[in-house]
Amino acid sequence: MKTFRFMQVWLVILTLSLAACGFELRGLADLSFKTLYIQGPQLTISKALNKSLKVNGITVVDKPEKADLLMEMISDGTEKRILSLSGGTGTVREYELFYRAQYRLRDPSTPLWGEVQTIEGRRDFSYTDAELLAKQYEEQYLYEDMRQDAVREIMRRLVAQKPKASANP
Repeated sequence: MKTFRFMQVWLVILTLSLAACGFELRGLADLSFKTLYIQGPQLTISKALNKSLKVNGITVVDKPEKADLLMEMISDGTEKRILSLSGGTGTVREYELFYRAQYRLRDPSTPLWGEVQTIEGRRDFSYTDAELLAKQYEEQYLYEDMRQDAVREIMRRLVAQKPKASANP
């Protein structure tokens, strides 16, 4: 009976501490537009971005005339740099991975595009030839994690966008 009471008290303390620290589950983005036209090449984040937009109630339209906001996906890419080498043999000990995505936005009421926005991610990971397959999977996972971070950052930046006038009355 004492352990049950102790567990209840512990649960109440944990719940109160989470509430006091401001912890809150991530909700939907508060976007000021309902339709978006995306042009440009298919990037590795395109599918995840479209899914995130759909979850947040944004319809990706097939014609710019139907959109409240226009987005041009410019490029994305990965890079891998050697971060450190072993002293004796000169073999790679650590790599530094980079992911970069670029896009720009435009309000349909103006012909001018906004400046190119760049989102970058960086991760370090240790490397050993003895675990080659595992390290390849880890590298793929880290790149995918950076892509997901890039999608979340694009969504945060889209929250700040305020189209001048809705294209669809």
